Amino acid sequence: MGTARRPKPKHLAEKLLHIRLALNLSQNDLIKRLDFEKELVQGTISTYELGKREPSLPLLLRYARLAGVCVDILIDDELELPAKLPTTPTHKVPVRLFRVKRSR
Repeated sequence: MGTARRPKPKHLAEKLLHIRLALNLSQNDLIKRLDFEKELVQGTISTYELGKREPSLPLLLRYARLAGVCVDILIDDELELPAKLPTTPTHKVPVRLFRVKRSR
């Protein structure tokens, strides 16, 4: 694999902040709703919302499900979040055949 940086979504940070504010959650409340209490702290959420770091893919999936949107909306700069959150997903969430354990 090369050493070139991958392109980063330009609007991801503002979308993550918008989700938290639209759901009227503090950073700590968001961590609880995402069910990442053992993995995240308030400062980490702040780095995501300021665009200093990007959340992992499993965490992006949790954000999307919490907001009721597809992950595509979070990572595609050409797509905007719906005006009202949470929304009812227009896509089907697949039934889990197995649960992947997160390292703690």
